[in-house]
Amino acid sequence: MKVIFLKDVARVGRINEIKNVADGYAVNFLFKNKLAVPATEEKVEQIESQKAAKLAEQKKEEEVLDKKVRSLEGKSVSMSLKATEKGGLFKSVTEKDIAKAILAEHALQIPDDVVALAAPIKTTGEHAFQLKSQNAKAQMSVTIRPGI
Repeated sequence: MKVIFLKDVARVGRINEIKNVADGYAVNFLFKNKLAVPATEEKVEQIESQKAAKLAEQKKEEEVLDKKVRSLEGKSVSMSLKATEKGGLFKSVTEKDIAKAILAEHALQIPDDVVALAAPIKTTGEHAFQLKSQNAKAQMSVTIRPGI
């Protein structure tokens, strides 16, 4: 019997997946526990249209992110952090910190995973890094000054 899963069922199916299962298993377990519903043509079409809409939304979000990344090419951000006299930082600068600095200086919200650092930054000075999205890359730099 073809069913559409309403929830993830371990080792059987995932949410919105359409699968063939044994009739007894479907009736006595999946339907009874509201884990699945019978796969009628109408429901299958509805699931397919939801998947297509979600895919289109993801593609649109990727295009917007690519545009943001391209607009930041060659730009820089600066941060003032507590540092030692020799220039060592008390706290490493991570991708999350740089994403916050980009939001503050350039008013662009970007996810942390788009920022690509070779390693966390632990010293003052200018450091180069890349922004990498699905279809775009941009070189940027961050200037870290000793501060507060």
